[in-house]
Amino acid sequence: MKRRTFLKWSGAMGIPVIAGGIGTKMLVDHKEETEVVIAQEKEKVISTCSINNCGGRCVIKAHVKDGVVVRVSTDTQESGDFSTPPLRACVRGRNYRSMLYHPDRLKYPMKRVGKRGEGKFKQISWDEAIDIIASEVKRIGDQYGPESRYVNYASGQSWGLHGGKNAARKLLALTGGYLNYHNDYSSGAGNVATPYTYGTNNTGSSFDSLLHSKYIILWGQNPSEMIFSTPYRDYLMQAKKNGAKIIVIDPRYTDTAIAFADEWIPILPTTDNAMMDAMANVIVTENLHDQAFLDQYCIGFDGDHMPEGVSKEESLKSYLLGEEDGVEKTPEWAEKICRVPAEKIREIARDYAKMKPAALIQGWAAQRQAYGEQFMRGGAQLACMTGNVGKLGGWAAGTGYWSRSDIVYPFTFENPIKASIPCFLWTKAVEKGTEMTAQDGLQGTDKLMTNIKCIFNMAGNMLINQHSDINKTVKLLEDESKVEFIVVSDLFMTPSAKFADILLPGTTFFERYDIGVPWCFGDYVVFGDKAIEPLFECRDEYDVFAEVAGKLGLKEKFTEGKTTLDLVKESVERTKKELDSRFPTFEEFRNKGVHHFKFEAPLIGFKEQIDDLENHPFETPSGKIELFSKALWDMNRLDEIPAIAKYIPSWEGPEDPLIEKFPLQLISWHYKRRCHSTYDNQPWLEEAAKQEMWMNPKDAEKRGIIDGDRVRVMNERGSLFIAVKVTPRITPGVVGIPQGAWYTPDKAGLDQRGSINVLTSQRPTALAKANPQLTNLVEVKKA
Repeated sequence: MKRRTFLKWSGAMGIPVIAGGIGTKMLVDHKEETEVVIAQEKEKVISTCSINNCGGRCVIKAHVKDGVVVRVSTDTQESGDFSTPPLRACVRGRNYRSMLYHPDRLKYPMKRVGKRGEGKFKQISWDEAIDIIASEVKRIGDQYGPESRYVNYASGQSWGLHGGKNAARKLLALTGGYLNYHNDYSSGAGNVATPYTYGTNNTGSSFDSLLHSKYIILWGQNPSEMIFSTPYRDYLMQAKKNGAKIIVIDPRYTDTAIAFADEWIPILPTTDNAMMDAMANVIVTENLHDQAFLDQYCIGFDGDHMPEGVSKEESLKSYLLGEEDGVEKTPEWAEKICRVPAEKIREIARDYAKMKPAALIQGWAAQRQAYGEQFMRGGAQLACMTGNVGKLGGWAAGTGYWSRSDIVYPFTFENPIKASIPCFLWTKAVEKGTEMTAQDGLQGTDKLMTNIKCIFNMAGNMLINQHSDINKTVKLLEDESKVEFIVVSDLFMTPSAKFADILLPGTTFFERYDIGVPWCFGDYVVFGDKAIEPLFECRDEYDVFAEVAGKLGLKEKFTEGKTTLDLVKESVERTKKELDSRFPTFEEFRNKGVHHFKFEAPLIGFKEQIDDLENHPFETPSGKIELFSKALWDMNRLDEIPAIAKYIPSWEGPEDPLIEKFPLQLISWHYKRRCHSTYDNQPWLEEAAKQEMWMNPKDAEKRGIIDGDRVRVMNERGSLFIAVKVTPRITPGVVGIPQGAWYTPDKAGLDQRGSINVLTSQRPTALAKANPQLTNLVEVKKA
């Protein structure tokens, strides 16, 4: 594809707005169409799949001629059939040939020769790299114990059956084990909080259920850019055509709001629960709640349905009416906190309660805040109060997982070590691992015997770029007495790759076999065929660690005699035999490239429980929905971990005194040109969607800033420089920087590219010990 064609196509497909995939075609001129037709006669088309961490899992077709990918296309299915929706690639996937043949690809294994983080390396042979890794794995395991070895959270090319993380884990498991992590960076607070209400995170419904919704609230959710699931936007568009009213609540007027919303409701970050509380107050005081539902399925709503030994004054209803603290949670009370007008809160509350079935779908951005657990449980409270749980067209809220795309994963192993840390606290485990306790989220043991001494960072930029407080992390990893050995595998010299001791050149999804499965929202799987052999000396991590295992006398135990293609074949064959007889054979799946699981009706979250609670109780201690959690009550930390979801004023929020020094709230979002930090070095994408900080005109005027100015953004953790986009599409008092830009410091250590994690905090959320990266106060000055 020519550059001018790419830019025309990117404008049509979602830059600046992605409205939906169905029926959208690439724009090319007639001459280019003719050239494509001629070229097709000589090309072999190989269907593969994006296994980046975007959640989409689209179909990407590599057109190969003489062993070279000459162009990329995508799913050609036309619109209209929602049982097999088209899985079209977005602008990122369509750009993937540029990733494959980028001149900066890592080409051979390397060994660090300068100070850690300088990015100075020398080429070495694969034999030497494998020898060093094998030696260090054994040395560190023998000297410090297996708990000293850690495979870092990563999500670049690692999604699939046998990605780099799992290959590294199996190697370490076979040599004594490694320190585990639990949870994730994306939905960490929600993953822990939602089960306290419902007993599970599987609270969502299949997206075809939305075709029956009359009212949809997208609260902090932006699928037009971050792509929860490839067909999701198509269902939203059809729901809108069917007459559903769609409301978007977000500090930004997002691409999703432009494409789908009947109304955008701007709100201050960290204040979502104040609005939720006020909506609940309206629903109760105007008698719009479903009392029969609450009586039958829930505990904790009112004083008549409290856990044994807990006063009725602790009920949700009592809190909303202010019976204990003397503060009724009215819309007027909430307006002063969240800035949403009181009458608008009333209107939304009434519509949500009356226009049934209604779906309140929560994005994960708003739970990446200091008290993000409250946001997820607060949404669930509203769904329960209105009886929208277990209903076609409703939505139970909370984390919202659902999936009907189960396959067998044959690459298995067992870690002898049971100790596990919250993934967000890995830097604490480097510095103070032996001091961590259950209060820090430590699981599987009472105490760690060692700090982390060895890190495997496979296809991920979390080591530096995507973790909070980059400056603090840089200083930590520069000290070689703390982490003694770091192995990184990647496609490029990323900010994290610069901190490797041994740096390995990984493979793209055009150079490997795999199966693409959507996150936790989907009913399809995509075959990941190998389009070409790996370029240069690049190797799949599975093959690399099989060789390392061989050096340690464990190759047969590692591979069990299987190649990566064997693993794909086994997954397909066992899925057909053990899970779904309608699943295609290996050759059928490979030839078709995608399989849609077929179902007679939509999946409705908690339908079994609502239809027959006696035989299908909720997976909570009480067997019911716990609007009041006795387990949280017993923790006795009610100021930060209340038993009912409620608004808690946030540190580095609008009520923090620090706002006098740093008067702007800073948020981030998943940008259309990147998948986290993947693709940030792609020039076409950068030209189509520049890295800019959004600022409201009112805030810009106060500071003498105009559109396009280069500004310095700062707080006590660091500073960065970035161009500013002055726009009314972000609420006053809030600035926003797209997350994922590669950390690029000057000689003074000041980031020049707008890498937001220079400014974010390593202080975790209260309950989950999770990522709070949207909780920041900053000041902005003209550079």
